[in-house]
This record gives sequence, C-alpha cells and structure tokens, in this order.
Amino acid sequence: MKKLIALVALSVLLGGCVRSGAADATVKAEQLAQHRFVLESVNGQPVAPGPQPAEIHFDKEMMVSGNMCNRFSGQGKLAEGKLTVKNMAMTRMMCIDSQRNKLDTTISTMLSAGAQVDLTGNQLTLITANQTLIYTLADKAQ
Repeated sequence: MKKLIALVALSVLLGGCVRSGAADATVKAEQLAQHRFVLESVNGQPVAPGPQPAEIHFDKEMMVSGNMCNRFSGQGKLAEGKLTVKNMAMTRMMCIDSQRNKLDTTISTMLSAGAQVDLTGNQLTLITANQTLIYTLADKAQ
C-alpha cells in the first residue's frame, strides 16, 4: 500500500513538471511579430504554387493578415498557445485554383474558432481538430 501511495505521489509530481514545461513552450506574440510565413502544406498535402504564395503575416500589435485566394486581416489574440482572430475581414473574389478557394474557408474557420499554434525553428503550425496548416518562415513582414 505504501508503494502505491508513493507511486501516485510521484506520478502527480512528474505530471506537474510536464505541464510546467509545456507552459514554457507556449508561443508568445513577440515570436510571431514582424514575421511572414508561407503555407507549405494542408493536412499533409503540399500547397500548389500560385502567382502569389499563400501566406500569413503578424505585425507587432498581433494584427494578422495574409492571403490564400483572397486577402484577409484582423486583430489576433494569442492566449495559452491558441491564436484567435475574431471579426476577420476578407476580400471575396473567386479564384481559378479550387484549392485556394477552399483555403479561404479553411483559414477563416480556423482563426475565427481559434487554432493551436506551434513554432519550431522556422516552421509555424496552426492546428484544429480538423485541419493542420504548416507554414515556413519567409522573411520579416512588411
């Protein structure tokens, strides 16, 4: 019985350490600020190149903007590793590329509901239960 209590206590202690480390790994707004990322893949499928790259930008006040088929922008909020952009504005043109048209809906839905954010090296990943977008750092945002 004493061994069981010691094992439970150790598990709780180690669990607290794991959560503490995860909190330290949460992406911070300043890590995204003034950067531009180009979309590389959606749910493991590469994004077809177009006349303009599908991308996302972050300014120093967490204004999020970019383009898929259409341009989008809105004030972002980053909290506990989740990026949310409420009231996002988006142009509404029809594109020839059907993948790009679908990406407009994808990014709008993800950011409105909130997406988990991971930044590892030069790779930015936005994740929801249904979608995973992987971006690569392109350069500083304009």
